Amino acid sequence: MFQTARHSRRATSIALAVIVTCQLMVVLDATVVNIALVPIQHSLHFSSAGLSWVIDAYSLAFGGLLLLGGRAGDVFGRRRMLMVGLSIFTVASLLGGLATTATWLLVTRAVQGVGAALAAPSTLSLISATFEEGPERNRALGIFSAVSAGGGSLGLILGGALTSWVSWRWVLFINVPIGVAIIALAPRYVPEPPRNGGGLDLAGATLVTGGLTSLIYGFIRLAEHGSTGVTATVFALSVVLLAAFVRVEHRQSQPLLPMRLVTDRLRGPAYLTMMVIPAVMYGVFFFVSQYLEGGLHFSALQSGFAFLPLTGIIFASSRITPKLVARIGARPILLFGLATLTVASVWIAQATPASGYFGGLFGPLVLFGLGAGCCFLPLSVTILSGVERDDTGAASGMLQTMQQTGAALGVAVLTSVAASHGRPVALLTGAGFAVIAFTIAFVAVRPGPVGRPTAEELAEEMIPLILSE
Repeated sequence: MFQTARHSRRATSIALAVIVTCQLMVVLDATVVNIALVPIQHSLHFSSAGLSWVIDAYSLAFGGLLLLGGRAGDVFGRRRMLMVGLSIFTVASLLGGLATTATWLLVTRAVQGVGAALAAPSTLSLISATFEEGPERNRALGIFSAVSAGGGSLGLILGGALTSWVSWRWVLFINVPIGVAIIALAPRYVPEPPRNGGGLDLAGATLVTGGLTSLIYGFIRLAEHGSTGVTATVFALSVVLLAAFVRVEHRQSQPLLPMRLVTDRLRGPAYLTMMVIPAVMYGVFFFVSQYLEGGLHFSALQSGFAFLPLTGIIFASSRITPKLVARIGARPILLFGLATLTVASVWIAQATPASGYFGGLFGPLVLFGLGAGCCFLPLSVTILSGVERDDTGAASGMLQTMQQTGAALGVAVLTSVAASHGRPVALLTGAGFAVIAFTIAFVAVRPGPVGRPTAEELAEEMIPLILSE
């Protein structure tokens, strides 16, 4: 009896390690490449505007297919889709590390995003299937949350270390042994939850991914070639595809995105705000990482450590925010976070090489982390409060989709601005995005009171997702 219990505890511990390591890989790839952008540009001869695709190719595929990946887990099995997604992700990481041309790298980054979109939606469901509700599951969720939060910092530091000590290629190669280990252990230790059945909305997935890709490509082409007939055509195609997506979703019996979620008078503006915030954040990550290496002449490792104040404050404030939301409500915390984010973005835009790191960046990065950490949970609580049980998966999947789409769109738009007016103006444009988000939240995001149990429960479920940014 004791041996069986001990074996069971050992098995569930290994299962948890497998699940959280999968999440860590996805989180790492959202940040680890940022520090390697400068050597990647030199090695594969990217243009300044084209370099943004190294980030956007992953974010677009990830965000565009997240809803489909979640639905595929329902239909084919969560564990199976985790393994399929990680297999794709691992192979793409290997091929990306071997890239000899810019196109080769971008294709593999997009395929990585496809793998992440198939694997990531299954992680929390697998924790629920592995651990009984109560202290055991809460402990597992706590570990999962800590790994998700720490992954951002680890990715920046690891990317800097690998780039400095070996090569930028190892920011991709590092995924290979980890992915192989997870794929080998998952069938033995991770249980397969019951499937929900149903079908896949392939038409919707194709249209939304194509529409978003066209939109991002339009902004990047605008940065490289200016306003041309081709650029206008690309933007028009984006509008047509996204309009067709909305039409298809209205007609589907099992849509990827129930339109009632985004047309809700409270939830719709919250989703829009959730898309704008990562646009600001990823724009800052993209430009500051290059500024550190190009303007301040930091090594890749120094650049990784330079982001620690930001990521550390995001983690710390995100852990405190649930208690504040339960005590004073989601709206005041959200508005404070957005105002802080705006001030920090303007401050970052003023940095010059003469001011150095501590004189020009340290303070605003701390403030930026505080603002970002105060934004995501209040929005998550607003979006998920009162959602019908059948819509919970779609609502949380849409939340993640908005994050990834916003990240890709923000980098593309700000790159276009930087090409014409320079980095400081691009960062000030990012501050303008933050002002827009504040205005939307102030006017339209007015959630009802949230009690302590509700806020704490939502925090347990959503912190792993929101910190994966």
